[in-house]
Amino acid sequence: MRDKVEAALAKVRPYLQNDGGDVELVDITDKGIVMVRLTGRCKGCPMSKVTLRNTVERFVLKEVREVKGVENIDE
Repeated sequence: MRDKVEAALAKVRPYLQNDGGDVELVDITDKGIVMVRLTGRCKGCPMSKVTLRNTVERFVLKEVREVKGVENIDE
């Protein structure tokens, strides 16, 4: 499943990178939750939650049926 998630993230990266941001896969839980880290200009951006739900999560859920959700890890 990790390869499928990475492929889905690769499709969303150009949108994030266009605005100076990016996304990194951190982990996938046993319950199908994909843990990511938003980086670059996305990290700490007031709109990052919207970006996570409307862009990153939408792409991943569409591409990988086993995934139940996407969560951002702020570190």
